[in-house]
Amino acid sequence: MPKFYRFCHNLATFRVHLSHEPQQRVAQPSKDRPHLTAMNLKWVTACVMSLQATLSLAADMPPVTHSDFPQDDIEQVLLGRDLFFDPLLSGNRNISCASCHHGVLGSADAVALSVGEGGRGLGKRRRGTSDAPAERHIPRNAPAIFNLGANDFTTLFHDGRVALDPDAPFGIRMPEGNALERPATSLLSAQALLPILSHEEMAGTDGENDIATAVSAGQIRGADGAWAKIAARVEAVPEYRARFTALTQSAEPLHISEIGNAIGAFLAFEFRADESPFDAYLRGEANALTAPQARGMALFYGKATCSSCHAGRFQTDNSFHAIGIPQIGPGKDHETLADHGRSAITGDKKDEYCFRSPSLRNVALTAPYGHSGAYASLEAVVRHHLAPRESLMAFDPGTVPLPALAGYGAVTPQMPSPAELERIKAAITLDIPPLGESEVSDIISFLHALTDPSSIGGKLGAPASVPSGLPVDSILD
Repeated sequence: MPKFYRFCHNLATFRVHLSHEPQQRVAQPSKDRPHLTAMNLKWVTACVMSLQATLSLAADMPPVTHSDFPQDDIEQVLLGRDLFFDPLLSGNRNISCASCHHGVLGSADAVALSVGEGGRGLGKRRRGTSDAPAERHIPRNAPAIFNLGANDFTTLFHDGRVALDPDAPFGIRMPEGNALERPATSLLSAQALLPILSHEEMAGTDGENDIATAVSAGQIRGADGAWAKIAARVEAVPEYRARFTALTQSAEPLHISEIGNAIGAFLAFEFRADESPFDAYLRGEANALTAPQARGMALFYGKATCSSCHAGRFQTDNSFHAIGIPQIGPGKDHETLADHGRSAITGDKKDEYCFRSPSLRNVALTAPYGHSGAYASLEAVVRHHLAPRESLMAFDPGTVPLPALAGYGAVTPQMPSPAELERIKAAITLDIPPLGESEVSDIISFLHALTDPSSIGGKLGAPASVPSGLPVDSILD
């Protein structure tokens, strides 16, 4: 059977190669190259049909179109951009949403674990400062945002804490105590309301400012809640007030939902990525993929079973799986260095160490990978998928550099206890068939075919300034 598979694979590869390089021609049979026997011809036919079926699985998916995304007012998008880059939304007015989700950094921040509150600069240059020290790293890797505004997405965050739910207020499930007060126009609009409540991300420490103090007291909703205090800050800026009035045609006091809706509109517009070679292939451009990319796509949607989790046009099933990505940071339990993933939301034991399957669009731009950012390269995380248990137990956290925190120097990532590692290992459900080196290479080639060059850096990019007058983080800081 291995020889038979190799024969089929080589033939299928040759056929795909020819389909994308039509200038090449099949050599004529000679005395040294005998004609195919009738039996071999049957094998050829079966293999070609199998490959065609696999490629058809991808080809039959409808292409991504304009209608798959919300059609937001450009004025709302531009307003959302200013809010996204404005430190005004943070407790200490020193960090913006863009500090951890910047267009020039693949809609994230290019580091394993972010430095949120108290940090300065962007990406690998971001550091905690002495005047506002970041006490610890954010527990998880900053997720990429590409295409999350598309209608296909039904859940957000590594643990799915925000999701479409017809039984939840206004159809969107939020973490306990943070239910929406008014309708949100999208999941992105709803999720934008959560980082501003995190002490480590944007709110700051209890007692430093009125927002952090309200969060510590559990006062999120209502007239005296953290959301209302943030909305009041924005309303106090004349330019923001005027632009919201023009947008909503209302002079009513600004509500946090309107801020979230504006940011959500910007995110959906800014990080739309649907002009990749893969998208061109879905639109019927037969030569859009190179031969290795076409072979990789066939493996991805076929033998390698990648699409069992990374399904469909955006390569995600919107579900949760335990794949044993090493836990290198504090996780959600700073004392035990544990992160139980989805089970912390559902309370269900079977969800332990399960994390959301991320979309793979622009995945080549969004390193490092995994909920903890443990893997710095695309090849490394692909190889983890091939042998997750061995990869987990052999992982060296010292290979992951983290930005320095003021007063703490360079921070070395830590692994959980041996007992915790065994629990993570036991939970793994990932089981991919063995792949050869050339097959691994082809899959990586296909993943590069998911890159949309027009989306690099974002559609609009960062504004030169924001209405609050606060400084906008620069990549050079």
